[in-house]
Amino acid sequence: MSSNGAAAEIGLIGLGTMGGNLALNIAEHGFQIAVFNRTTEKTDQFMAKAGELAPKLVPTKTLEDFVASIKTPRAVILMVPAGEAVDAQIEALRPLLDAGDLIIDAGNANYHDTNRRAAEAAEKGPRFMGIGVSGGEEGARFGPSIMGGGAKDAWDQVGHILEAISAKHEETPCAAFLGEAGAGHLVKTVHNGIEYADMQMIAEVYGVMRDGFGMSATEIGDVFEKWNGGILQSYLIEISGKVAKTADPDTGKPMLDIILDKAGQKGTGRWTAIEALMLGTPASAIEAAVAVRNMSARYEERKEGEAEFGAAPSGMDREAVTIDALEAALVAGKIICYAQGFGLILEAAKQYGWAMPLPEIAKIWRNGCIIRSSMLNDMSSALSDDAERNLMLAPFFSAKLKETEAMLRQVVAQSALHGLPVPALSAALSYFDIMRTGRSTANMLQGQRDFFGAHGFERTDKDGGGYHGPWAMG
Repeated sequence: MSSNGAAAEIGLIGLGTMGGNLALNIAEHGFQIAVFNRTTEKTDQFMAKAGELAPKLVPTKTLEDFVASIKTPRAVILMVPAGEAVDAQIEALRPLLDAGDLIIDAGNANYHDTNRRAAEAAEKGPRFMGIGVSGGEEGARFGPSIMGGGAKDAWDQVGHILEAISAKHEETPCAAFLGEAGAGHLVKTVHNGIEYADMQMIAEVYGVMRDGFGMSATEIGDVFEKWNGGILQSYLIEISGKVAKTADPDTGKPMLDIILDKAGQKGTGRWTAIEALMLGTPASAIEAAVAVRNMSARYEERKEGEAEFGAAPSGMDREAVTIDALEAALVAGKIICYAQGFGLILEAAKQYGWAMPLPEIAKIWRNGCIIRSSMLNDMSSALSDDAERNLMLAPFFSAKLKETEAMLRQVVAQSALHGLPVPALSAALSYFDIMRTGRSTANMLQGQRDFFGAHGFERTDKDGGGYHGPWAMG
């Protein structure tokens, strides 16, 4: 028992869907947890539904009672909306907590905000850390992937709880400390960017099957089910098959034929694209996926475009592009997408001096999170061999790309000829082609820049930089 005589081992603020489920997960693993929500009615409703877990929950009606109910040194998880709400909750807690206590932001925070809050905590107290939590509602309740960032001693204080409640892969917790300050939230952001690209590529091959091959939703679902038994085995392929084969209870039609084609987004994929641009590292497949979601929102404009220019011609040649080719294209696209994501994390680690153990990141994504897939074991092994090498150059993935590259190219080419948009797969292919080209066309860019702005360039036959072309001599 702590010096303050309190019972709860940890506290949680914010009993929305994610927060409530995370609190139940903690309670189910045997930890006494204090809970608080700004709207007290929600606390009452949460407790009424807690069932046999209620004895492990300590409901409170005021922040003062909430803080008093937690053992010292206290640990408080925030599950409130990202942004100003987090700052407001920290300010409300700060006078009530001791310097050695710990605030944990477990929401979808922008890692720059987490960096700022960590710096403020170092100056004003209490201690602060940010953790990425992936897996949605089901993951929060039964085991998410947890990406920790902050001071190592803060992780050591609560790591046993976070590991206990996390998803497990072959009994190994999908939770790890990844680095200081905003490291955990940066990794969660990249996770979500990869998620965007992976989902978009699946949607693109769905589009080829639907519009190019004229396949029904059920037939497409059968294909996804088959793929989920092979190298593409993953949560996203699994649920894509289920979505495709589900009928609308109101009309009896396939749900996919009823769902309006306007994709929503909460911003984390966009953050990934922004960070890639700011850090100067390529994430073109993710950027394409973000752009497509933006274009999907322009529903009326797209309808006008179809009326003006006509719909894409149907009847793609099934000999030119086969189902097996689509599978291979997804394999190649997935490898390239992850290569870009891990490259972004590596660049952030270098810039901020964070630990960022890339093999561990691949391991904690193996279960509990949205992008969990069978490939992550091989990715972890490849990153263990050489964390700084582009993932697509690792022997296992290099061999896979050599097997699948031609089919990715065929899918992209035939889709373009038939007017079927495959922007993420196209971006992946372009990245592959650029990264396998020893002599690119950037020499023309440097010549242009020097011509109009005297920016200078390096030469292939001399050391150093700052050279200018003869156009600058006048």
